[in-house]
Amino acid sequence: MAIQDKIKELLDKRVQAKLGGGEKRIEAQHAKGKLTARERIELLLDEKSFEEFDMFVTHNCRDFGIENESYLSDGVVTGYGTIDGRLVYVFSQDFTVFGGSLSDSYAKKICKLMDKAMKVGAPVIGLNDSGGARIQEGVLSLAGYAEIFEKNILASGVIPQISAIFGPCAGGAVYSPALTDYIVMSKKTSYMFVTGPKVVKTVTNETVTDEELGGAMVHGSKSGVAHLVAEDEREGILLIRKLLSYLPQNNLEDPPLLNCSDPIDRLEDFLNEIIPENPNKPYDVKDVIHLVVDNNEFFEIQRHYAPNIITGYARFNGMPVGIVANQPNYLAGVLDINASRKAARFVRFCDAFNIPIVTFVDVPGFLPGTAQEYGGIIIHGAKLLFAYGEATVPKVTVILRKAYGGAYDVMSSKHLRGDINYAWPMAEIAVMGPKGAIEILYQKELKTLTDQAAREKFLKEKEEEYKLKFANPYNAAKYGYIDDVIEPRNTRFRVIRALQSLSTKKDSNPPKKHSNLPL
Repeated sequence: MAIQDKIKELLDKRVQAKLGGGEKRIEAQHAKGKLTARERIELLLDEKSFEEFDMFVTHNCRDFGIENESYLSDGVVTGYGTIDGRLVYVFSQDFTVFGGSLSDSYAKKICKLMDKAMKVGAPVIGLNDSGGARIQEGVLSLAGYAEIFEKNILASGVIPQISAIFGPCAGGAVYSPALTDYIVMSKKTSYMFVTGPKVVKTVTNETVTDEELGGAMVHGSKSGVAHLVAEDEREGILLIRKLLSYLPQNNLEDPPLLNCSDPIDRLEDFLNEIIPENPNKPYDVKDVIHLVVDNNEFFEIQRHYAPNIITGYARFNGMPVGIVANQPNYLAGVLDINASRKAARFVRFCDAFNIPIVTFVDVPGFLPGTAQEYGGIIIHGAKLLFAYGEATVPKVTVILRKAYGGAYDVMSSKHLRGDINYAWPMAEIAVMGPKGAIEILYQKELKTLTDQAAREKFLKEKEEEYKLKFANPYNAAKYGYIDDVIEPRNTRFRVIRALQSLSTKKDSNPPKKHSNLPL
C-alpha cells in the first residue's frame, strides 16, 4: 500500500471515529437537547487545544452478537487540552455508542487518562452520559468500574476532579462522580440514581419519574449530591471553566493569582448599618460577601442545598479564597445536619488544595429537636469541627453578630487554630442567648417571683446585665480569642491584610496514616 493510501486510511478512520455511533444517533442525541461527546469537549476547552488519544480503541467482547458491532473510540473520548491556557485532562462519554455503556476497553481508556493526569499534576474533568455497565461484558464491565473508582480514590486530594452529568448516570456509574470533588448537573437532561424508577416500583411500590428520583434539582436541593445546577449543558460547561479559575492544578501548587484593579482599601459604609438593631431580625449575609470581595464577584457552591450556610469562592486582591458564612436569612443561620456536612466537605477541599478559608460568622447555635438528634447531628456537627481543626491553610474569621455555644467553637474559632479572628463591634459571643441564659442562671429566683409584672421586670434587668457583659466582642478580645474588633466598612482591607500576612504560613498535623473522620 502506497504512503498516500495509508495516510488516506488514517484520515478515513479519524472521520469514522468522530462520527461515534453514526449520523442517526447523533441526530437522536440532538433531538433530546443534548450535545455529543466531542461537541462538549469543544465547548469546554480552549479552541483547537484538544489532543485526543486512544481514538482507535475498540471493545473485545465476543458474546451475544456484539462482536458484529464495533465502533472506534468504543463510547468514550479521552485526551487533554487547556482551559484558559491551563492543562486539563478530559473524558467524555458518548451516548451514541451502545448508549455510552462501559466496557473493559472503555474503562482502561479512562484509567490511562487518570494515570497521565496524576503524573503531570493536572485536573481531570469527566463528562458523563452513560447507560451504565455494558451487560454483554458481565464482570469485565463491573471490574472496569471498580478500577476507575480506585483511580478516583487515589487522585482524591492530589488533583482536582470534576464530574459533569449531562445524561443518565445510574447504578454503579454514580459512584465515580460521587468520589470526585465537584458534580455539575444540567436541568431536564441529566439524572443520577443507584436504582431506577422500575426497580423502585417493584421494591417499594413507589411511582416516580427519572426527574423526580434523581434529577438535577433533586440532587441540587434535597440530597446535596450536585454542587452546581445548570439550566443546560452549555451553562454547565461554563460553570466548570469558572470553577477551575479558582483552583490550583494540584495539591502542590497555589491557586492562580490574578491582577486586581479593585482597591484593597475600598470602604463600604453600608456595612456599618447592615446589622439590624433587633438581634432576631435577619439580613442577607451574601450582601456582606459581595461588598467585601474583589469586584463584588462570588461563585457560590451548593446554592440550593442547606441555604442556612453559604459556601463558595471569591478573590481578595486577586487571591482565590474559599468562603463559608452562616446565613441569618434562612433558619436564622443555625447549624444543622445538612449545613454541617456541606461546609465540612467544602473546608476539607479548600485545605487539600491550598485555598485560604475566610469565615463569616452569625450563628445562634445548632438546630434542636428529635429529627436532628436521631439523624446524628452530633456526628455531622463534629465533621465541620474536625474539618476546621484539621485545616492548615490560612484561616481568617470575622464574627458579624451572634456566635453562641458550641457553634462559636465550630466556626473557625481561635481554638481550632484560626489564624486571625476579627469581630464587628456588634458581635455577641456567649454560651447562649440572653433569655435562655437568664432562665438557667436565675431559676431559683424566678421560682419565688409569682407576680408576673415583677417577674418580667427582673428578667428584663438581668437580660440587660447579661447583654452588657456578653453582647459585645470585648470579653473574648480580653482573652486574645478575638485579635481585633474592626469597623465593618473596613472589613475588606483588614481581611486582605490578614491574608497577605499569612501567605507564607506553615502548619502541619502529626504524622499518621490518615485521620478517622467522624463519618
